[in-house]
Order: sequence, then structure tokens, then C-alpha cells
Amino acid sequence: MKLWKRASGALKDRKTLFSIGFSRKTSFRNPDLDSAIIHATSHDDSSVDYHNAHRVYKWIRSSPANLKPLVHALSSRVNRTRSWIVALKALMLVHGVLCCKVTSLQEIRRLPFDLSDFSDGHSRPSKTWGFNAFIRAYFSFLDQYSFFLSDQIRRRHKKPQLDSVNQELERIQKLQSLLHMLLQIRPMADNMKKTLILEAMDCVVIEIFDIYGRICSAIAKLLIKIHPAAGKAEAVIALKVVKKATSQGEDLALYFEFCKEFGVSNAHEIPKFVRIPEEDIKAIEKVINGVEEEEETKKEEQVEEEKSIILVERPELQTIITDKWEIFEDDFCFTCKDIKETDQHRKCNVDPSPLPLIVMDEPVYFTHTLPDLITF
Repeated sequence: MKLWKRASGALKDRKTLFSIGFSRKTSFRNPDLDSAIIHATSHDDSSVDYHNAHRVYKWIRSSPANLKPLVHALSSRVNRTRSWIVALKALMLVHGVLCCKVTSLQEIRRLPFDLSDFSDGHSRPSKTWGFNAFIRAYFSFLDQYSFFLSDQIRRRHKKPQLDSVNQELERIQKLQSLLHMLLQIRPMADNMKKTLILEAMDCVVIEIFDIYGRICSAIAKLLIKIHPAAGKAEAVIALKVVKKATSQGEDLALYFEFCKEFGVSNAHEIPKFVRIPEEDIKAIEKVINGVEEEEETKKEEQVEEEKSIILVERPELQTIITDKWEIFEDDFCFTCKDIKETDQHRKCNVDPSPLPLIVMDEPVYFTHTLPDLITF
């Protein structure tokens, strides 16, 4: 940073601190806390004031009443600045506050400021585009992380009992989404190898270790619960989670290689990322296939049952009409004379053996009962 920029930034910080000295302590303002925040988010890009940052963390842990003054001071500081240095230090400070994980953080939900479209106003975009992208990515992660922590704290207070398999799957998916956002935070421009960027990357790497460790731990517990009796929907989601974890393990190895080359101190030793055994993946697939086979068997049994209900139909007799006579299946009446003259019994496949041998002009009826072969 040029000398005149440093002098200008230092002058702005002193002016802000001077105005804080005349402010009164209220439920929304704490001059001592405001002063610590200004020091922790100064315009100096050569170092980070960890002493005042830890003072802020101490206030947050000491009393929930300090949360409102913190939110007010940070939002005022960030909303007024156009410096990537102040914006990045503010994000690092918020990151530390979220790591305190106190109960009062559930009141924050989303971050009290918006840096999703941040652009430095003190240099040309050709020089600051990398810093702008870094801050936007860092803000996106912290905004979602704040909401996630707030939601987890609320759940613990409302439902202290153990989570169901679906709730655990949902939690793992959210952690995987947060890990994906963390991997987007990286310096992309050649002019970004600065002390402040390296300090921020150290914070990001530590957070990656924490979230990835929680993902692996949750998956290990989940695999025990995904047994043959589990539902297909749960097994399908679990398989997606496991495959996503495997893919992210490969992405993490590449990310840590990049961080090591860039000079991030916490990435000097690349950890061995745990790979999920192939047997566990096949076990989940077996659960899914087992449910599908069971459903298919039930469908086949249902079809067989429906088939057994269907009545077997007997072929129907037809009414045969000629120019001489008619045969109806209901009374089966005809004259022997007609049969003798026309010989229609051969055409109709009627056995003449049961017919009387005496030829009569009157109709002859069968005295025995004929079976009913008609089916409507």
C-alpha cells in the first residue's frame, strides 16, 4: 500500500475513535466495544489487531446484552466503508464471533450487512477485482454459516432429543453446502499475496477442517442407521450424501495443494482425507435395490392374485338360422322330419344317436336337462 493511502486510512480511524469518545453507553452502543471494533478493523493491511479482536470475543461471551451493540457497531462500520481491507477485517471478526457459538447468536440469523456486491472504491477495478471476489465469497459463506448456526442452536433448545435419520441427512447436506462455499474462497489475482489475505486464508483452512470433520463424523454415525429395514427414500439421499463426500474429499486435496503453494501456514501439512469404503457404498445400494425388489415382488403377487380372481369363460353356443329350421340353445327343439330331409345335424355337429328313431311330424323334445353353456 502506498504511503499516502496508509496515512489517509489511519486518519479516518483516528477520527472515528475520537467521535466514539464522546458517545454515551446505551442498550445499542458500548463505547469500549465500539473502540475495540474500530481497532480490529483498521485500514492497516500489514497486520491484524488480534488483541482487540479477542476483547470483542470476550464481551460476547460475557453477556448476551453485548450482542446488540456489536451488531450496531459492525453494521455501521461496514456499511460506510469502501475499503477491501476494512471489509475483510470485519468479516474475519464476524467469523471469530460465530466461532464463539454462544446461545445469543441465534438472534443474529443472517449477517447485519451485505457485501454480496462489494467493490473497492480506492483503486482501479483491474487491481482490486481479486480482492472484491474474495470478499464476496467470504461474505456468502459467513452469511449462510450464521443462519445455519442460529438454526442449530434453536433446534437444540426446542428439541433436545436425538435427531431422526432424515434430520441428520438434512444437516449433513447443509454442512456439505457450507464446505462447497468455503472452497470458493481463494485468492485468484497475482497481486493478492498479502499478509491480510494469508491471515484470512488461515481462518478459512481451520474452518474447513472443522466442517469436514463434522461431515465425516455424521456420515460414520449415519451408516450404522442405514440398515436393510431403512426406507428407500432415506437410502437414496444417504447414497447422494456419501458420493458427495467422496467428491468433496478430492476437491479438498486440490484446494490444500493450492493453499500450500500460495503460502498459507495452516496448509503446509496436507491431511489425509478419509475416503468412504466401497463396501459402505455398496451396502447402501443394496438397501435401495432390496427395497425395489421387494416392491416388484409385491406387484407380481398382486397381479397373480388378480389373475386368480378372473373367471374362466366357456365358449358360447351360437344360434344357427337356416331356411328350414332354427336351433336355440335354451330349449333345443326341432323336428325329426326336418333333420331327415335337410341332414343339418352334420352341419351343426349334432350327434343324432340320442334322437328317437320314429319319424314324426310333430316336434320332439328332450326330456333330460341339458347343461347351460351360455355365459353372459
